[in-house]
Formats: sequence, structure tokens, C-alpha cells
Amino acid sequence: MSPFAPFVHIKQVRGHANNPVHWQLWNPETLALAKQHDRMIFVSIGYAACHWCHVMERESFENEEVAKILNGNFIPIKVDREERPDVDRIYMNFVQATTGSGGWPLNVFLTPDLEPIFGGTYWPGPNAVASPHIGFLEVLEKIVKIWKEQKERCLNSAKETIAQLKDFADEGLKGTAGEPSDGLEIDLLEDAYQYFLKRFDSSFGGFGLAPKFPTPVNLAFLLRLGTFPATVEDVVGDMECEHAKFMAMATLKNMAKGGIHDHIGHGFARYSVTADWSLPHFEKMLYDQAQLLGVYLDAWLVTNETEMLDVVYDIADYMCVDALKHPGGGFYSSEDADSLYRRTDTEKREGAFYVWTRKEFDHILGEQDAVIPAKYWNVQIHGNVDPEHDPHDDFINQNVLAVWTTPAQLATQYGMSEEAVNQLIKNARKKLLEHRARERPRPGLDDKIIVSWNGLAIGSLARAGAVLVSVDSQRSKRMIENAEEAAEFIKKSLYDEKTGELKRVYRDGPGETPGFADDYAYLISGLLSLYEATSKVKYLQWASLLQDKQIELFWDKDAGGFFSTSNAATDLILRLKDGLDSQEPSTNGVSATNLHRLSTILGDFSLQIYANKTCEAFSPEILQHPFLFCSMLPAIVASNLGMRSVVLAGDTEDLELKRHKAKLRRKLLTNTTVVELDPKKKGEEEIKWLMERNTVLKDVLDTVERRGKSMVQICEGNRCLDAFEMGDVEAAIDELG
Repeated sequence: MSPFAPFVHIKQVRGHANNPVHWQLWNPETLALAKQHDRMIFVSIGYAACHWCHVMERESFENEEVAKILNGNFIPIKVDREERPDVDRIYMNFVQATTGSGGWPLNVFLTPDLEPIFGGTYWPGPNAVASPHIGFLEVLEKIVKIWKEQKERCLNSAKETIAQLKDFADEGLKGTAGEPSDGLEIDLLEDAYQYFLKRFDSSFGGFGLAPKFPTPVNLAFLLRLGTFPATVEDVVGDMECEHAKFMAMATLKNMAKGGIHDHIGHGFARYSVTADWSLPHFEKMLYDQAQLLGVYLDAWLVTNETEMLDVVYDIADYMCVDALKHPGGGFYSSEDADSLYRRTDTEKREGAFYVWTRKEFDHILGEQDAVIPAKYWNVQIHGNVDPEHDPHDDFINQNVLAVWTTPAQLATQYGMSEEAVNQLIKNARKKLLEHRARERPRPGLDDKIIVSWNGLAIGSLARAGAVLVSVDSQRSKRMIENAEEAAEFIKKSLYDEKTGELKRVYRDGPGETPGFADDYAYLISGLLSLYEATSKVKYLQWASLLQDKQIELFWDKDAGGFFSTSNAATDLILRLKDGLDSQEPSTNGVSATNLHRLSTILGDFSLQIYANKTCEAFSPEILQHPFLFCSMLPAIVASNLGMRSVVLAGDTEDLELKRHKAKLRRKLLTNTTVVELDPKKKGEEEIKWLMERNTVLKDVLDTVERRGKSMVQICEGNRCLDAFEMGDVEAAIDELG
């Protein structure tokens, strides 16, 4: 018998509430009782939108035989990786080190002291389709036998494993400990570019083989390579910078046309099973939408291609209108991959909300009107999913919509005008969307509000709103309003003004888990973008307070950089740093850029030192594999070339000032901040605070008042480079990066 009754709380655990397995939470009480009963812990880590987590639940965790073994021999614990990324990362490192791969569900067997013995990802259950892989029942039986017969050997092996794991996961702990680094130079950007050049898929975009993930942080690096100051282009090469942009654009265009993109609704799935982006795993994650919104905005800024702007609007609508917006202001985490195909069905299938048969097309659109849309989206009578990629027969005769041709080609093929073809496609999309909304239940919503992911969303929406104010003022206004509402929600619901600390997750109230370093990093970044979009100093003030708190809680005084967890954590066997980029940018990469931005705006040189030490902490790894640290490369450029701030000082209605502001907003800036100063607001407390923090800004504002004339200044460190008149600043702005 299990010493515990079933106990469930967070959605990823609540989703297993009806399992016969007596799931517990990862908390001090559970871990203490594991020691008291001297039982191994079985920890299963996943997330609510995870397809294979649902598969393993159906096959194994709903099975009475499996439940009997787990309840009778282990303490079974369910962990939501989105609420406890610290636990996930420790044991993912173990599984990757011992098996060579990782993923979710992540299943690990631990000693009562939390030391891992054995782990893996998905194991087929007793009810699984025939599989050549070892089954979960067999794994359980072997672990039980070994623990009973060779317990001491298991414990000794676990001790050795921990020592090896510390070596495997020592990222950011071998740096120069604050000493000057002799290797973090601008040519690292060329080394990173060369890696992506070798891995680029010239047929379908993206890098490497299937499965393919969007990895927005890498695409952002490639798009921005040619927009840094001219020194970077001199080092990397003009043709190389242009080809970097080409690789990013080819990837973004193929993704936008592919099945990974929801062509009837909005938004992007998490990744593609196939190299051509045609078959996704259908879960939609907030962190992907937020980052892709920013990257497609970057793509539009460097190319002015309408197709890129359309995707920006598409993603913003998904985040703010379709599914992810909390009425109170924040953004939910994700939508599931699996759902019911019809409201009368009882069993969920992967992608059921998104796929179509040709028969449905003909019925919904009418046989004649279905011909053109079916050609456009590659809808076939027997479906367009290769059986090789359909192990559970979810996609028999089903079609994942992907753009397969162009309206111009269809117009030629069918002897129609291109306008008529576009109208048929537009009408089809409208009818299919109406049918989907009426007949199909939406996939399950994970309604957690996570600070870090909301920080990403705030930043992208704020940037997009600022950039698009002259293109579509109403959309621009709504984007900024949504960003501000999310920031205010987090401040009200997940921030303690007395301690200055964040909670990580909100769901029907704030959770118990304290904020991690990434929560602070991403939120600070979002607030800085929101400050630049609105010129409201309150967002800058909050970002400054959060930066001080992040340093207090997470800074490594010995080697530099930020640990992922605070030193108050007592339920972890390792304290790790996050330096490598993944589907999300690294905490330390974002933090280094935050520190440079704050240092420039506030005139605080000590923050620049923290930024440099953050990069230096990872110098051995960066020098060896710079392509794994794309989010940190802009900070390395700033460390070498400095970061500048454009100060727009004067009457906000001044036409020349407005013109320069519009020009700045239509330029892709990476290592340049923008500060607006209005003399009429000089007496406000927030402006006084900013003037006290940065006397250079005070001097600029005093000069404007004395001259009675607006001005633009480009400042670096504690000085402005030149006293620009309005007519002289054009060339200087053009050189900013």
C-alpha cells in the first residue's frame, strides 16, 4: 500500500486526478516521508500540453497493474516542468548524460535522498501498440527487483552518478571568475554564423534534420547580424551578414507556409515532426508565440515584406484574442496537442482540432468551391500524412493544412484572376473557422500564468506596438494595452512589494513556488521594452528593482553569472546555471543584455560590470560552441563596442522629434536604447528619480529648457557623443545597431 492518499493541485498533476496511481507533489512533506518509509521515488515530469505525456497516461498510469506496482513500491510524484523547471533540468541532465537523449514525459527513479538511479522518457505501457522498445511494466519490475536485492549497490552507484552529474552540468562554473577574459571577441559571431551555414537546410529552411524546432533565438541572431554597428559587419563580412538574413527569412517563410502554422485560426505549434514543417506536434506554447512574434517583427523590419507583417498580426491575435489572454491581464501557458474531433466523441486524438478530410472540405465548402482551397492547402482524398509518422493511426485520411502553391499559380492553372482565387481561399478559411468553432471542442487550456513567459509576451507586444504605431495605430494601441495589462497583472498578483520578490505561477491565486532567475530576467527584459514603447518611467523603476533583487538572490559571487535557483532552495541536489539557449533564450544571455540596457539608461557603470562578468562566467563554453549562446552574443558585442542610448528630448508634439522617433522605431536596434524626455514632466516624481540616477539625462533636459528647442542626443556611458542639431542626426541614427 502507498503511505499517501492521492493529492493533486497544479493542472499537470490535476490532469491525473482520476489515475489509480497515488500521485504526490514535489514538496518537503512528500520528500521527508520518502525517507521515513525508505522508499524509492518515481518522479514523472511533463507539462499539460505534452502529447506523449497523455499517451503514457492512457497506456500506463490509468492501468491498474502499473498503479499497484507504483503505489506499493514507490513514492510516485508528478512534476509540472513549467512550474518546477529546476527539478526538470537536474534530472533531464541525468537522462541525457546516461541515454544520449531526452524529452517529455521525463521519468526518473530516485533514492530517498533524491539521487537518480535510472531514467528515460516515454516507455510503452501494457495497452500500447506493439513496440520494439522495453515496456514500462518491465522497467518497473526490474527496478523493484534490483532495489530489493542490490540496494547498497544502487545507493553507491547513485553517489557516483551525482559526482559525474556535477561534472556534466558545470556550465557557467568554469569561467574566469571576474578576471578579464582574453577570448570573448566579435569574431565569435562569425564562428556562430559558420555553424548555422553548415547546418542550413536549403530545401525547407531550418537547421539540421527532423524533428525541427523554430528556435527563435537563433533566427533573431541571424536576422540581426547585419544590423549591429559596422564593426561587426567588417569582422563577419557583408556577404555573410546578407546570407545570415537569407537563411532566417527562408526558415520563417517555410514555417509560415507549413503545417506548424495554424492556417485556419492563428499561432504556431511547438515543433515539426518532418523536415518540411508539414506535420507538427500540435501543442501551442505561449513562449513560442511570444518569441516568434518578435522574430517575425524583426523580419518585417529588415525586409518590409507584407507576408512577415501578416504573421505578426496572426500571432498577436492568437495571444490576445483567441485563446491565451486571461481576463485580468496575464497570458495562459498553452493549449494541448490532443482534443476531441467531435463534441460527441469520447476519446481524444492528436491534432483533432486542426486536421480535415477531403470529404469535410467538400461538405463544408461545396464541391466546386473546395477545389481551389484543397489545392492551395494540399488536401488529398486519402490524407497527406505519411503513415510512417502516424504510429497511433490518428491521421488516417486526414490532412494537415499547409500552403503548397501560390494564388498566382492557381490562377494560371484554372484560368481565373488571382483576385478570385484569393477570395475563394479567404471564404474557405472563414467557413472552416466557423465550422471548427461550432463543431469541435478546443484543445485543453493550461491556464497557469507563468511570470517568465509573460515577460517574453510583454516584451514582444510592447516592441510590436511601438514599431507599428504608424502602420496600424489601432492594432498598435491594443498590443501595448495588452502588454501593460499583463505587467500590471503580474505586479498585482505575483509580486511582493515588501520583499521585492516574485512568485512564479498564478492559477486561481499565486502559487507557492518562488520565482526563478528566468522569471526575473524575462520580466525585466519585457519591462524595458515596455518602457521604451510608452516612456512610462514606472516600468523602468520596476525593472531596476527586479534587477537588484535578481542579483541578490541568484548571483554567483565566485564565478559570476546567475544560478537558476536561489540559495534558499532545499529540495535540490544541484544548483545549476542556465547559459545555453534552447527553445527559450538562456537566462544568463537575457540577463547580460538587461544589465547593459539598464546600465546605459540609468548611467550605472556597476551594472555593465555585472553584464561583462556574466558573459565571462561562460567563456570556456562560449569559445568552444558560440552557436549555443546566441542570446549572449549581443551582450558580447556590447562589451566590446559599448551600448548607446538615443535621447529624444523636447516637446512630444515637435514634428522633427516625431520624425526621428518614427525612424528609430522602424529600425531594428539591438544594442541601442531609446529614452524620451519631456520638459513638461520634469517635476514628476518618476522623472526626478530618473534624473537622479542618470545626471547625463538631466544635463540634456536642462539644455533643452535653456535653449527652448528640442534635440536628439546619442549618449554612451556618462557622456553624449556630440551635441547634435536636428538636421545633423540622420547619419548618426543610420549607424546605430
